[in-house]
Amino acid sequence: MKTADYTKDLRGKSEAELKTELTALRKEQFNLRMQAAVGQLTKPNLVRDVRKKIARVKTIVQQQKSGKAS
Repeated sequence: MKTADYTKDLRGKSEAELKTELTALRKEQFNLRMQAAVGQLTKPNLVRDVRKKIARVKTIVQQQKSGKAS
């Protein structure tokens, strides 16, 4: 999924759905960190991608709380 599509999809979700998405991304981040520690991580770029997705979700949650929905 492209970044613009992912962001658009996130903006259409409620705060509860975004929290669920954030929880899932944090679990994925943890699993990737464990794979990296053991040496089983085959795609190291996924770590950065998940970090960026977490940042996007947190940004949208903050924008919704402040009333900015652009």
